[in-house]
Amino acid sequence: MIPNILAERYASSEMRDIWSPSGKVRYERELWIAVLKAQDELGLSVSPGAIEAYEKVIDQIDLESIRKREAESRHDVKARIEEFCGLAGFEEIHRGMTSRDLTENVEQLQVARSLEVVQKKTAATLAQIAAKAEEFVGQVFPGRTHNVPAQPTTFGKRLAMYGEELLHAAQTFSRIAASYPVRGIKGAVGTQLDLKTLFSDEKVKVDQLEASVLKHLGFSKSLHAVGQVYPRSLDHEVIAGLVGIASGPSNLARSLRLMAGHETASEGFAPGQTGSSAMPHKMNSRSCERVNGFLVLLRGYETMAAGLAGDQWHEGDVSCSVVRRVALPDAFFSIDGLFETFLTVLGQMEVYPAVIARENAAYFPFLSSTTLLMEAVRTGTGRETAHKAIKKHAISTVKDLRSGEITQNNFAERLGADSDFPLDTADIEKVITGAADLIGLAKEQVGDFSTQVNEFLRPLNPEWKDYRPGQIL
Repeated sequence: MIPNILAERYASSEMRDIWSPSGKVRYERELWIAVLKAQDELGLSVSPGAIEAYEKVIDQIDLESIRKREAESRHDVKARIEEFCGLAGFEEIHRGMTSRDLTENVEQLQVARSLEVVQKKTAATLAQIAAKAEEFVGQVFPGRTHNVPAQPTTFGKRLAMYGEELLHAAQTFSRIAASYPVRGIKGAVGTQLDLKTLFSDEKVKVDQLEASVLKHLGFSKSLHAVGQVYPRSLDHEVIAGLVGIASGPSNLARSLRLMAGHETASEGFAPGQTGSSAMPHKMNSRSCERVNGFLVLLRGYETMAAGLAGDQWHEGDVSCSVVRRVALPDAFFSIDGLFETFLTVLGQMEVYPAVIARENAAYFPFLSSTTLLMEAVRTGTGRETAHKAIKKHAISTVKDLRSGEITQNNFAERLGADSDFPLDTADIEKVITGAADLIGLAKEQVGDFSTQVNEFLRPLNPEWKDYRPGQIL
């Protein structure tokens, strides 16, 4: 069998098990047995020993045998029914059910269990970002807009910025997971006709069987007026949610890649790691690059899922199956690989204060410009007059530094000598010297973010925040 590179190389064993071919077969067999038990309890005739026989062989999964059966019947569910019945020696399962009663519910079970894995790793990521933001709350360095130095900020504030993006997406994602409905056992066109017939038109028994199946699957709600298939807009909603929670980590990964280029921070470099087979000195941001790549994949799967939303024929058709067989598992493999990689980055990330100090020295005179502008306005100088003077001397100083005309930044002296600017050189240098304090409410914003994360994590499984990734390739 051709391997799934996302599953084998990037996803955790926990996520692989949910979507593995043998895992799906076992989920199906568990559902068949659950339905059979419910039918037996509700008075439908079940052969003595049948349930026990099916339970005995539930783990005897021969994918090649099933494949051979499907090659003959050209029907995947029929092949799996025949295989399970052949092993058990009974023909009791799947009564009152259609193929979609099996596949829809099992696929939704796989989605629901995957959602829980993603929520766990999202919680762990939020906890680690908050901890890192607190650790680096006071590490001042030049903030950049358009990748150009703009105003002082702190590394903790930058982490909180992307962490808040993830937090918002996680809150939305939690609502999606909490409200996700299962299709249930509804029959060929959703009317539950076959079950109603089996139970001699007793609606109460049909409802009781439905409740039993929901309990087995672990869902709190089901669709009621659904047809043969559940609305594919649900798939789009789920995958769009994955894109949302991937965006914050991807933004932070991109910023770390840019910071690595300035040598102010990096994703870390493990002992024995090689950056380049040709250039021994290289320490590439390969994990952050991988995170960015996963988001591209997720956007693609969202587009695939969006193409299926609103495209249902009457009560249902299967034109969506080939797309969903790729988009659903691979979207979860991608988000799982993203979090496994990103959590590794958070654990190994490094910040370089000495390099940051040199960068601060080079840029702080210019990063103080907005404060100098406000100080000039406070003296009564026109804002545009002060703005023009600051811009004139900042640009000329930068050009002279770049051309080699000067080797020391003399912006303060130039601006202080300008008669259109009200502050003298000493006052200007005082503002520049205190540039490290010009971080506004950065520290308070980090504190607010940490508080919000703690509030979000409080009702969740307390073990989730302590999750640590396995070893990534």
